[in-house]
Amino acid sequence: MSHAKNKVDWCLKKAEKELLEGHAQRGLVKIEPNKQQALSHTAKAEHDLRAGIEFAKSGFSDWSASAFFYSMYQSFLAIAAKFGYESGNQECTFALMHSLVEEKKIDFEKSMLDKIASLDMQEAGREITSVKAREKYQYGTELSIDDNLYEELLNLAKKILSKTKEIIEE
Repeated sequence: MSHAKNKVDWCLKKAEKELLEGHAQRGLVKIEPNKQQALSHTAKAEHDLRAGIEFAKSGFSDWSASAFFYSMYQSFLAIAAKFGYESGNQECTFALMHSLVEEKKIDFEKSMLDKIASLDMQEAGREITSVKAREKYQYGTELSIDDNLYEELLNLAKKILSKTKEIIEE
């Protein structure tokens, strides 16, 4: 069994245990596929993408990294909803996306997923992921994002959102 599939199974068990104990779930829950929920997440992804652009225009490009990350994350939550999952954990969401790619349920390039968050952190060390960019600019002291990184994150968020819309409509 792949690392992604093992992580998804762990996330499902984690959420089940938390719900049985009366806690909020911080894993994955299997639900009925929900296209309307997927479309709502897509609308939020578009909103976050526009926010990232507006942050940069108004001199707050450091916040663009977070907005672009959350645009991509909302896109993944949309895909999860389409396939009948609800996530309460970013790592579980990323593992689910990797698993859906491995199972050929979605057509995403692994390299594109790894630019957001890699399951293999040694492999991810070769370049900054959007998770690391978000953390750097959200928790760090820099007030603006490098122009090249801004463009890279913007283009990645646009690609992810576009691909997500295709997947939702399939």
